[in-house]
Amino acid sequence: MAETLALKGKFTGVDLDGLVDWRVVRTWLYWGMFWLMVTPSVGVTLSGIFNYPDYLGTTLGLTFGRLRPVHVNGVIFGAFSALFIGECYYLVPRLCGVRVVWSQWGVPLAWVWNLALAVGLTSLPLGYNHGLEAGELPLLVEIPIFFVTAVATTQFIVTIGRRLEPQLYVALWYLIGAFVWTTMNLILGSFILPYTISGINSAAFHGLYIHYIVGLWITPAGYVLIYYFLPVSVRNPLYAHKLSLVGFWSLALFYPFVGIHHYLFSPIADWAETLAIITSMLLIIPVWTVLVNFFGTVKGRWEGFGRNLPAKFLIMGALMYLAGCFQGSVEALRSIQQPTHFSDFVISHSHLTVFGTFVVWAIGGLVYVWPRLCGREQLWSWTLGNWSFWLITVGISTMGLVLTAAGLQQGFQWMNGTDWIDTVVWMRPYWLVRTLSGISMDIGMSLLVINCMMTAFGQVAHAAPANPASGVGPLAAGGPAE
Repeated sequence: MAETLALKGKFTGVDLDGLVDWRVVRTWLYWGMFWLMVTPSVGVTLSGIFNYPDYLGTTLGLTFGRLRPVHVNGVIFGAFSALFIGECYYLVPRLCGVRVVWSQWGVPLAWVWNLALAVGLTSLPLGYNHGLEAGELPLLVEIPIFFVTAVATTQFIVTIGRRLEPQLYVALWYLIGAFVWTTMNLILGSFILPYTISGINSAAFHGLYIHYIVGLWITPAGYVLIYYFLPVSVRNPLYAHKLSLVGFWSLALFYPFVGIHHYLFSPIADWAETLAIITSMLLIIPVWTVLVNFFGTVKGRWEGFGRNLPAKFLIMGALMYLAGCFQGSVEALRSIQQPTHFSDFVISHSHLTVFGTFVVWAIGGLVYVWPRLCGREQLWSWTLGNWSFWLITVGISTMGLVLTAAGLQQGFQWMNGTDWIDTVVWMRPYWLVRTLSGISMDIGMSLLVINCMMTAFGQVAHAAPANPASGVGPLAAGGPAE
């Protein structure tokens, strides 16, 4: 029987909208939209270099090696993380029934995080680089990012500790995990790894660090968003609480070991490589359990799905998650990695997961929260929002397919002894389509931000939605419909 926390807990009569500090949410989401416009566009600009190598000129700061970290770090710590943290300031008080503690810190924290990130992304083209993928930012930038992460972690944990409802909804499990794990991981990646670990051990620990960023920050953070926003957007209780816990604990147990699968056929100990392969395959467990949960939650609600923009973004991201994680698991096998390593197959996997899944889930949360923040029921234009959805969907789908095909062709050509320069010639049509698909995604995100700005201009001051039940968080936190 599907019960809600609102019925069985202490939420009755509580104005959940009144618990949200809308200034904090607004500040983080504005920054998130800014990075959503800027940092993916850097990736599209870079992709043009593959077909037209000289079109950016010969300035060192505009070369691929200098600009790619701007794209990667900007999407992870800007577009995704800013949206995610802003949406956490919205959903935590609604699930806990109490205000976020020390909420006056939220706006300054947003400025510290995002100004530090802006300085870091500006410094990368100038050559200031730690040399670790997803850890390239200079130390003076990593310190404030670590500080904000630690403070936000404290805020949310203390707030959760003061919650009115004894039951801890699964989104809060993932939120605690994401912030605690990442606070510890930033200590490794920012203060220990670049300075005290060298040689092959540095590579092994870097595999650990980067997969902690992907698997213990981006992944659980994405789960926070979809586990909250999917049930409330389709107005259905979560399908199965038990499945969500299987997903949580299998993620926590298996993901920390998978990083070394980037370094198969290397001098790293064979047993460590094999352990990484085994745990990579075991990640199928959390992937399938959460996907069953997501689609089970939408059961019986498909009739209105076409007009439900938040749900469409969330389910589209779930489909990308299925495809991207299948790639990630199988390419950890030695027989599959042999033709795919160093190829565009890996780039397909990273785009389908990081952007196609997690950034898209953050966009789904944005589409749900932003109208409510502006005192509206929906975005300024549903049609414009739908165009955004399809441009992003077609773009990321095309990019995933094209890069997968290109990567497999590259790999098998290399294995057959084809000269590397000849394989580059064969790749040019794939790379052109990749750029066009990226342009489609950028246009979709630009239209979405325009839509949000028009929504904000319509009414500046926040007012409670006309139908508060449509945004009540505890419905999402209901018991399992089993």
